[in-house]
Amino acid sequence: MVEVSPPVSRRPEGKAFNPAQFLRVRWSIYAILAAAYILVFFQRIAPAVVSADLMRAFGATGAALGSLAATYYYIYTAMQIPAGVLADTLGARISVTLGNLVSGMGSILFGMAGTFWEASIGRALVGLGVSVVFVGLMKSNTLWFRDRDYGFIGGLTILLGNVGAILAAGPLASMLTLWSWRTVFIALGVMALALAALSWLGVRNTPEDAGFPSIREMEGQTRHAARQQHWWHDLLGVLVTRRVWPGFWINMGMTGSLLAWLGLWAIPFLRDLHGLERSAASIYTSIGLASFALGALCCGWLSDQAGRRKPFLIAGTLLYGLAWLGIVYLWTPGVLGMAWFTLMGFSCGSFILTFAGAKEVVVPALSGMAIALVNTGLFLGAAILQPLFGWVMDLRWAGAMTNGVRVYSAADYHTGFLLMLGCVTLAIVASTFFHETRCRNIAQGD
Repeated sequence: MVEVSPPVSRRPEGKAFNPAQFLRVRWSIYAILAAAYILVFFQRIAPAVVSADLMRAFGATGAALGSLAATYYYIYTAMQIPAGVLADTLGARISVTLGNLVSGMGSILFGMAGTFWEASIGRALVGLGVSVVFVGLMKSNTLWFRDRDYGFIGGLTILLGNVGAILAAGPLASMLTLWSWRTVFIALGVMALALAALSWLGVRNTPEDAGFPSIREMEGQTRHAARQQHWWHDLLGVLVTRRVWPGFWINMGMTGSLLAWLGLWAIPFLRDLHGLERSAASIYTSIGLASFALGALCCGWLSDQAGRRKPFLIAGTLLYGLAWLGIVYLWTPGVLGMAWFTLMGFSCGSFILTFAGAKEVVVPALSGMAIALVNTGLFLGAAILQPLFGWVMDLRWAGAMTNGVRVYSAADYHTGFLLMLGCVTLAIVASTFFHETRCRNIAQGD
């Protein structure tokens, strides 16, 4: 088992502190930030389930629907580096509070939108607000948990985040039989505003801010050095660190394609080619997302236990490629179809190691920027692939429509699948360049 409790220790000046109180504070902070992250994932996946409703409400084409859904990713991607800067300078408390406020207002606007343009603005505000949550949470984890627990706590974070994704699949499809999609998004906005208040009141950036010694001081070590120069120079230093970049390309090719697929196009694929109703199709995406969460938790834990990162990441990209080949050429409804979605999600969970690898090749004070850079690749991939997949299918679309919704053929989808297979190849190649850190920070030799 991974040990996530701090050792009983004393402050450097000899003043004892209460470990039980530390645990309560640490996990309450983690719970607030994780709740915000659950909402992030719900907002990310929900457009796939309401895709037909959005097409009908705004008369959208496949490319337009892809662009509407990807607006979230455009803003999210552009904001990752600023999110890293905010995490390293202002900390999680301020950045996540502001993020929840903005995303809450955006979700309410999206739910009330009367035009495609208004919906796009609302979706952009959602992307802007939620863009700072994950990086803030992961930065907080670097300060409140030990280095050798980081793979596990990162995997747990993804597992909890995917609770939101799972809720945005099958359960959301069921909710839509009772409430309109507009009501759902307005309610999500209200929840985000409530989380903003909780973040401000309950989150503290570091153990020191809450009256405790740092994690390293609890273990009898000196605390890591703070930032010594302007954030701009620190950011440039991260950008020129070559060891950070393989994680960027892995996430662009592997995790980006998974989110583009499960986040928008998987349900239309199952509907158009296999005749599944929305609720039935969402079962497969739920399985993929649940497996993704479980894969992140297992891979993070195994990596911590083995003291290695790279072998698990290479194996994950290879299995992910195998899963795509199975879905493209061998998929059938039922147990076999569920197995391919399970393999796809579980193997992609190895992406969690890209964040551990990023923070372990830069000095700890810059971990937020390094994590943000790697995370940029993930959302850049999703932002490009969601509309591009729809665009290439529109090129071949024969004009078939059902209840105002475009219906695509197998040939249309297979053209889009070629894009995904190209992304898989990128991820596999990039994983071979990933630098092995052996689960410790190698930027300063400890």
